[in-house]
Amino acid sequence: MNRLSFLNILIMIASCAVCAWGQGRQKATEGSQKKPEIVQQAYCWRATAPLGLIEPMPMDTLEYNYFQHAIPSEVSYAYACTGNLGAEGKNMLFLEQAPISNFFLQDAQMAWTPTQAKQRFYNTRIPMTLVSYDAGGGRDNAQERLTTIFSGNFNKRTQFGANLDYIYSKGSYEYQATKGLTWGLNGSYLGDRYEFQGAWNHYNLLNKENGGITDDLYITDPAVLQGGVSTISPKSIPTNLTSAHTRIVGGELFLNNRYKVGYWRDIHDEENPDSVLYSEYIPVTSFIWTLQYKNARHSFIDNSKTEMRNFFEHTYLNPDLTDDRTSYSAFTNTVGVALLEGFNKYAKFGLAAFVTFETRKFKQAVDTLDRSVPEDINLDALPANITTILDRKTQNLAWVGGELTKQQGSILHYKARGEIGILGDAIGEVKIKGEIDTRIPLLRDTVDINLYGYLNNTTAPYLLQEYKSNHFVWQNNFGKEQRLRLGGQITIPWSHTTIDIATETLKNLIYFNESALPQQHSGAVQVFSANLYQNLHVGILHWDNKITYQTSTEESVMPLPKLAVYSNLYLLCRIATLHLQFGIDCDYYTSYYAPGYQPATATFYNQREMKVGNYPFMTAYANMKLGRTRFYVMMTHVNQGMIGGDNYFSIPHYPLNPRRFQLGLSVDFQN
Repeated sequence: MNRLSFLNILIMIASCAVCAWGQGRQKATEGSQKKPEIVQQAYCWRATAPLGLIEPMPMDTLEYNYFQHAIPSEVSYAYACTGNLGAEGKNMLFLEQAPISNFFLQDAQMAWTPTQAKQRFYNTRIPMTLVSYDAGGGRDNAQERLTTIFSGNFNKRTQFGANLDYIYSKGSYEYQATKGLTWGLNGSYLGDRYEFQGAWNHYNLLNKENGGITDDLYITDPAVLQGGVSTISPKSIPTNLTSAHTRIVGGELFLNNRYKVGYWRDIHDEENPDSVLYSEYIPVTSFIWTLQYKNARHSFIDNSKTEMRNFFEHTYLNPDLTDDRTSYSAFTNTVGVALLEGFNKYAKFGLAAFVTFETRKFKQAVDTLDRSVPEDINLDALPANITTILDRKTQNLAWVGGELTKQQGSILHYKARGEIGILGDAIGEVKIKGEIDTRIPLLRDTVDINLYGYLNNTTAPYLLQEYKSNHFVWQNNFGKEQRLRLGGQITIPWSHTTIDIATETLKNLIYFNESALPQQHSGAVQVFSANLYQNLHVGILHWDNKITYQTSTEESVMPLPKLAVYSNLYLLCRIATLHLQFGIDCDYYTSYYAPGYQPATATFYNQREMKVGNYPFMTAYANMKLGRTRFYVMMTHVNQGMIGGDNYFSIPHYPLNPRRFQLGLSVDFQN
């Protein structure tokens, strides 16, 4: 989209707005009756950035599989993690992976971090408070999680809410405890002319870092290390680090405002066309302003001088302790104007144009050493290619974009959005994303078809270009990274089948290499992924399955488990008013070179020394719902020592949690 075309769209939309405003002013003075009120059921939605389009979402009151959110693998059935609930991890299902963010230091904890994309708004006729509590383990390895969601209405248009999530887990192994508190406030107003959606979320996540266990034989064959004794308490296994921890603190503000200009339309009685039943407001054009603010602070602290020297390859800034602190903030304003879908029979789609301005700020560790002084020879010299890395950096960026949507109707829906960078480091960036949903008749019913894709040509995040800390320093000149994804999904309701197939080509891919340093691949990497979701049942016997096959043309750059499976076999029945689900589920993925984990930068990096996988992680459970109360009991890793052997590592040197009994309770209070 060139600047002239963008200006023409703005002029066209503004002209329609002026005409609609005049019609609306004239009709509003006639004093017609308003549209009768319709009592709506409670519903849930999210607002998509940057224009705040409303996307319906399911309510968090499902009867089945409630137990799954109390184990780390809730994130994915191919989840590479350091083991504990609330700790760092990476989803190894490629289609669900996100690119490296502008603040890569928090990417490993995004599963536990609130974001605008995860924010849910609820509109309920009566106040709703959803409280869940989960617990497991004993005194030395206790795990607890408390979550609360509240939503209430001032009236049918105005909603306000709050949320809280607290995780505290001592961990099954030493020095891996986690403690995380996230909380937020949100509100919305959906009126005829004005709409508002806003949320503020804050998080504070503290994780002990143990660097993995010192010898994998403590898990695979402890008798070798213990003179024939074949058992060992997990808490007795030595770890590489004992005095290190990571903390991520930050928040995110989202304020979306939309003012709609339109006209009043009379609705007549079908039996008496001259009689006006009521008038309804028909919006034609909307003016949009969205404000977003993000801030995050990462700190890594290690107080052990000896462990630092033994574990980390380099030490650049302080030989006695590590106290790395890096911070980031982004302040974004988006201004747009949109022609709305459906204001007359010819308006078959919505059209929007927008401009986004963003200011990013970074702050890194300060290097105050005079490296020419002999006293500092016990520190490593900076890499030869390092010149000057700024302690502070500010970026000013801007994009122009457009959006085309069709949300109404039952046969065809689509949305497409494109952006072009026009200022600062964003110049030359291109982001295009689109999807089409339709329904077609087949045999006894209809099938849902979804086609999707995107094309991104984006600048490398600043912190991947320049970064400075006690153990890692780099300075790069990366080019733009290109991604092209094309895919399709078909859902067959009557057979409970979903097939999702996609392919993606990645050029100039940036990844963390075997030295845990960012590197750009000079060629192209192609990834193919095929997913089958199939639920079967005969009477009360149910068998739910998710199967993913994925392959990469460059496994040293993009390592992936070729096959990942989630299978859940259970009985589902009802005893009076009690809904009962009990069974056993399993996560499994084939052996592959899983990423290693570097605690100083909280990154997952490629390694070629150790394969993990080919191990089932099984959970036996009983899940129940009585009225508005859900509760469960379960035994995780129930197959330990019985099925699969003893090689239960998620990533190198980080074993999965051993067998553990857990229980949980969730109550939906409606006042």
